[in-house]
Amino acid sequence: WRTVAKNVALPLEGRMRRSEIRERVDRAIDSVQLRGRENDYLNSLSGGMQQRVQIARALAVNPAVLLMDEPFGALDALTKASLQDVLLDLHSHNDATIIFITHDLDEAIYLSDRTFVISGDVSAGDPGHLSLELDVELPRPRHQVRTRESPDYLFLRHTLGDAIDLARG
Repeated sequence: WRTVAKNVALPLEGRMRRSEIRERVDRAIDSVQLRGRENDYLNSLSGGMQQRVQIARALAVNPAVLLMDEPFGALDALTKASLQDVLLDLHSHNDATIIFITHDLDEAIYLSDRTFVISGDVSAGDPGHLSLELDVELPRPRHQVRTRESPDYLFLRHTLGDAIDLARG
């Protein structure tokens, strides 16, 4: 029921002057590459564009920490890859710490500087524990194909995959 711009402005309303809201909304919309779609309603956008609007809304408040819990899980592979690259670009221009939760091994490695494997049996009341911390020292900028084909990436993938297999028992 709100346009893209009004959706992004929602957490700012009543907290600052309209001119400052407009500046932040414009900056957030530009950062997720939705310029020209400000007046579109969300139901007219693709799933990937809707996800970009949600990211822009979070960025508009200038967070110190951005928590993202499986944000790309329901997207098709091409849209997911595109948004991963948008997120990496945002991170390169933003000082925020991004905590990204995913079950996608490749996504975890591609996006991160450090990954953690959380192990435990939730059904048995185990809240989980960190069973692996892995630094990801892949060069930036990253490329969807070249990065994932590099020997360093493949080593990290195998190390992380083995840790997940071990955690499953």
